[in-house]
Amino acid sequence: MKSIIVNGTVVNSDGQYRADVLIDGETIKAIGTDLPRDGATVIDAKGAYAMPGGIDVHTHCEMPFGGTIACELFETGTKAAAVGGTTTLVDFALQAKGDSLLKTYEDWREKADGDVCVDYGLHVAVTDLNDATLAEIPKLVDEGVTSLKLFMAYKGTIQVDDGTLFRTLQKARECGALVSVHAENADVIDVLVSQYLAAGKKEPKYHVTTRPPEAEAEATGRAIRLAEIAGAPIYIVHLSCAKALDEVRAARDKGQAVYAETCPQYLALCEDNFDLPGFEGAKFVCSPPLRDKADWPELWAGLRTGDLVTVASDHAAFNYAGQKELGLTEGFHKIPNGCPGVEHRLFILHTFGVAAGEISITRMVDVFSSMPARIFGMYPQKGVIAPGSDADVVVFDPNIEWVISAAQQMQNVDYTPYEGIPVKGAVTTVLSRGQVVVSDGKWVGKEGAGKYLGRLPFSG
Repeated sequence: MKSIIVNGTVVNSDGQYRADVLIDGETIKAIGTDLPRDGATVIDAKGAYAMPGGIDVHTHCEMPFGGTIACELFETGTKAAAVGGTTTLVDFALQAKGDSLLKTYEDWREKADGDVCVDYGLHVAVTDLNDATLAEIPKLVDEGVTSLKLFMAYKGTIQVDDGTLFRTLQKARECGALVSVHAENADVIDVLVSQYLAAGKKEPKYHVTTRPPEAEAEATGRAIRLAEIAGAPIYIVHLSCAKALDEVRAARDKGQAVYAETCPQYLALCEDNFDLPGFEGAKFVCSPPLRDKADWPELWAGLRTGDLVTVASDHAAFNYAGQKELGLTEGFHKIPNGCPGVEHRLFILHTFGVAAGEISITRMVDVFSSMPARIFGMYPQKGVIAPGSDADVVVFDPNIEWVISAAQQMQNVDYTPYEGIPVKGAVTTVLSRGQVVVSDGKWVGKEGAGKYLGRLPFSG
């Protein structure tokens, strides 16, 4: 089956130009002008961009957390991703205490295979390390799981100590895996939470004040130094504030292999969102928490300079009714942490970034698609419009204006933190490995057509 995208502007991370894109089967065959159209389905991209499909390297579908399970299914999550211009997810397989890492990987494959509607890969989150599980890390790499995650947060549940993080960094360095960390000082946060609850301060807004930016910055710096001692690269997930970014910038300026992502919620939302009546602020509880809007300019600057290399959604969807409300009686510490956003990542990036003059369209493509592909072992199969690459292509019209609403979203959750935000730019067509899965902004793809993507070892 052949398709050709015509009349559009091709945008890659290294530039943009007017050209047509010829697709044959699952891959891109040619890019240029006056390409043959014989037998090809024509997709008109007049006035629009043809961009590589987005790659979201931070999602949590069907994840057990906080006494409940994330309500986003792999089927619904991958459909929502596609409608938002994302054609590849890398989800987190969370190790349960006592389970092996390989069992964790196999359990997540069982959840996802046959249900995913676009391609996906897996990270494994290490929560229970011993000699046996440590020895499994090279075996995960053989399975295409070339990245791991460890939590410096969530004391008493999934937090790891510095020794566990250090040993994992050493082993990952040996076998070509990249370690990512959730960097917050769990011990400090635990003390603050206890103090606030004892004082009767239980409202959602206190989630913010008990997780100060200094606790994120300290843990970020500590993780970076452990990686330096181990001689290993490190990736900081969901960086939210200027103080943590300072730690990343200082290490990168010295030449250390430190990479960091931020998320749309830290670029468009802030602690002011907690100023809602009743318990409504629970909708915005995620970790690290939303920060002061004074951090926004620093994060955009970090994206421009490359000190922040990716923007991922950290999509962790919990319904407000019945899930976020778990904190209604006992307090904010019982609210499941996480915000939905896999469907809206591109629109927030374009509206608050490109349309606002913060970043260029090519830089947006870089942090949305190309750099995630490079860092996590998918490039050039994914993350670029080029001959031989997978035909994951998004036709994006930058001029369409609309308003985000939970009533219109594909995400399997009863709210969106971006409710009522006007955005500029819309996805009109999406192809996943050459198949049209979104047309006129609506899902039209085949359910279960996504594939597991084994990724290459980290190469720097």
